[in-house]
Amino acid sequence: MASIKIAGVVNDSIVDGEGFRFTIFTQGCYHNCPECQNPQTHDVNGGRDVDTDELFEQICENPLLSGVTFSGGEPFLQPKPLAELAEKVHERGLDITTFTGYTLEQLWQMNNDDVNALLAQTDVLIDGPFVADKKDISLRFRGSSNQRVIDMNETRRAGKIVLVEE
Repeated sequence: MASIKIAGVVNDSIVDGEGFRFTIFTQGCYHNCPECQNPQTHDVNGGRDVDTDELFEQICENPLLSGVTFSGGEPFLQPKPLAELAEKVHERGLDITTFTGYTLEQLWQMNNDDVNALLAQTDVLIDGPFVADKKDISLRFRGSSNQRVIDMNETRRAGKIVLVEE
């Protein structure tokens, strides 16, 4: 397959999406949100390159997983290898949650084939930058109230943004 520049992984997260998840923290982010939870992932020259086949093997080793989460950093800086990995993850019957500092509308406006491929493989998109003034620790899977949890499968079916019901 390909390689992804990552900051690290968590093999058994329950806070990065619905269910029991394998979370990949991608390296590199240009949003630089004040009070970001993962500032160590911002440096595009940091992290380490990991083969997507190696990541997929790690995912397959855990029979308890319900899905894989792409977090960051900014996953949409590396959309092509993540989309390819997500396709294999879907073949295993697992879902994909992707965090991004972009809004879905901004990602659509990019009109980029690789970005669109990752969006097509994403089941739940948590979008928008973290905004410290809108921080709310009571929210599930996100840090500030401007961020949305989008059901991408329903969004594709409906032709409009459909939020996950909480």
